[in-house]
Amino acid sequence: MRLLLAEDEQALSKALKAILERAGYTVDAVNDGKAALDCLDTGSYDGAVLDIMMPVLDGLEVLRQLRARGDLLPVLLLTAKAETDDKVQGLDSGANDYLTKPFAVRELLARVRAMTRARTAQTGSRLHLGNITLDRATYALSSPTGSFRLSSREFQMLEMLLCSPGHILPEARFLERIWGQDGSTERSVVWVYISYLQNKLKALHADIRIRAVRGEGYVLEAVE
Repeated sequence: MRLLLAEDEQALSKALKAILERAGYTVDAVNDGKAALDCLDTGSYDGAVLDIMMPVLDGLEVLRQLRARGDLLPVLLLTAKAETDDKVQGLDSGANDYLTKPFAVRELLARVRAMTRARTAQTGSRLHLGNITLDRATYALSSPTGSFRLSSREFQMLEMLLCSPGHILPEARFLERIWGQDGSTERSVVWVYISYLQNKLKALHADIRIRAVRGEGYVLEAVE
């Protein structure tokens, strides 16, 4: 699972990133709210851990903007504030949970596990967009006109795109998430799998398409 961590205290950010990675998460760490929103715009995440007191944009504003566009990504807020009003404000803004500093590592990990479990339960086994359905249990890609069973990598790529429709996903994101840190992997392999998916969507008469954005990545969008 991939998490976004937004924490402006450098030492704490480094420590939290290490803790979460040791627990098996892939973590992108940023130090201000604007950088957090930029990552959320372009990346595919399973959850976010946001400090409230951050420069440029605070965690609450990041959360408000995320919810305003209909994004239900699980969010855990971190803050040094313990007053009830601050907790209420965070939860009313759409946070899934709230953790006051200082906190125990075991509690942090338990809360992250809880919010990502809820995300999995809410998402279910199928993803839908337009006339296309992707079954996470069988890897079947289908439309009213037929279906294909995707390979593991085709499935992972399309799942990432379906979880972030309308957002450009960089080529590097696919390489890191699907092929890992293997430096020998050629970047052109991403285009090869994208072309497989494009052909299958076309054959299914899909009303969505994968569009390449030169120098930026790929975006899943409605066919005009």
